[in-house]
Amino acid sequence: MVRINISDIASIVGVSPATVSNALNGKSGVSEETRQKIIKIAREYGYFKDNIFNTLQKTIRFIMYKKHGFVVCDTPFFTSLIEGITKESKAQGYELLISHVNFNEKDNKELIETIEKDYSEGILILATEMTSEDLLVLKNVNVPIVMLDSYFKNSDFDSVLINNVDAAYKATEYLIMNGHTNIGYLHSSVHINNFYYRRRGYLEALADYALKADKKFEIPLEPTAEGSYRDMSLYLKQKNVALPTAFFADNDIIALGAMRALKESGIKIPEDVSIIGFDDMPFCEISTPKLTTLKVFKQEMGKTAVRRLLDKIKENDNSIQKIEINTQLVVRESVLKIN
Repeated sequence: MVRINISDIASIVGVSPATVSNALNGKSGVSEETRQKIIKIAREYGYFKDNIFNTLQKTIRFIMYKKHGFVVCDTPFFTSLIEGITKESKAQGYELLISHVNFNEKDNKELIETIEKDYSEGILILATEMTSEDLLVLKNVNVPIVMLDSYFKNSDFDSVLINNVDAAYKATEYLIMNGHTNIGYLHSSVHINNFYYRRRGYLEALADYALKADKKFEIPLEPTAEGSYRDMSLYLKQKNVALPTAFFADNDIIALGAMRALKESGIKIPEDVSIIGFDDMPFCEISTPKLTTLKVFKQEMGKTAVRRLLDKIKENDNSIQKIEINTQLVVRESVLKIN
């Protein structure tokens, strides 16, 4: 492809070189329609890769998308994920830019503007709280994109995420192997794709061992520390409340909030009820009892997402890949072996 400069872009679009310069540098005075035409031509002709003066030549952007904030918040999970992204970006010689974007119910304008004004070579999007409808604004984006921590059927985007089905199956099977046949589910009251697939793994494990899921033991809890504690406390205050011998929880935050409520109600863990979590947050080691859980390799997820994005950038790899990272069972003290 012929190398292109600002004057060439100006001639193609039909504007002055000054307008092109302003558009490429995010300055005011250029209509959004003209800006998009200029960026489109610049990308099509490889301006961002070829121009040695472009300071963003070795830059990728990570967009932390927050739809409601029940899950995407300041927790060790996302801190570790970002650390992995940062380390791998640096190792590959790329500068990492991080943007925090909040969902707008009307038009998702902030996400659109962040992407349209970005000149990085590729974009990672934290998709934990996203829905398939949120992807519609991305369909005409002309740079490589990799979704992190979620997967959407029939989408045209690469995804790097936890192997949620197998992980939840593994957790439920561990409870079964410890003699539990009456297993409940502490699930998020807020829809998250990851939790949907964890429920599938939980149900598959029960079915494979000829056990039935009891709806009355599927308890919806807000996926925050205080919310899960509050909701579990309300559940336990019901008359003649019954409990299974064990629970699988969507994540550690839900598990620990529920444990707090159970203990305050005089229910011993694991003597009366066993609990297994998901994520392996640092506080699992200091809870009472210490929480048995599934370790998510958070830094490796971040590193894998960066490597996949760079494959798309450097190798022009247009294949669509779904990359799932397996988990590891971490046995501690919150599951009792029964006869």
